[in-house]
Order: sequence, then C-alpha cells, then structure tokens
Amino acid sequence: MIPYQCFLVLSTLLFFIGVYGFVTRRNLVAMLISIELVLNSADMNFAVFNRILFPGQFEGLFFTLFSIGVSAAETAVALAIIINVYRNYHSDQVNSIENMKF
Repeated sequence: MIPYQCFLVLSTLLFFIGVYGFVTRRNLVAMLISIELVLNSADMNFAVFNRILFPGQFEGLFFTLFSIGVSAAETAVALAIIINVYRNYHSDQVNSIENMKF
C-alpha cells in the first residue's frame, strides 16, 4: 500500500506546477490546463484526507466527484469563450484580448 504522504506530495507538486503554468503562460488553452491541474490537486486532497480521517466513509469521494463535475462544466464554458475569442481576434494569446471594447 502506498503511504498517504506520497499522495500529498504529488498533490502539492500538481498545485505548484498549475500555479506556475498559469502565471507564466500567455496562451489561453495552456492557462486553462494549468487551472485544471490546480483543481485536480484539490480533488486529490479531498480523497486523501477522506481516507486518513474517515476511512470507512465516502464524504470526501462525493466531494471529489462533485468537484470533477463542476470542473468539467467550467472547462466547457471556458473552451466556448476561448473559441469565441479566437474567432473574433484570430489569436489565442492573452495579449490579443486586452484591447476589447466595452
């Protein structure tokens, strides 16, 4: 059996890789993937802490499934926005949408 500390270290790495990718990338799709990494690290924390604190119960796993559903809906909406930005500006860079008119 794999110790839970390994999962917590992996979750921490996923979180910081996601934050680094979000801060350094200018491509909208790469930024979306970085946000998904951060959300996946939170899902992993839900599952690990459920296993540690309440080994026979499933509350953490239900929170994880709910979070995965919310992140799937968020990804669908974000991809629709990115496609719309690409159609209007012919670029998927963040710099191209800075000059949007209100």
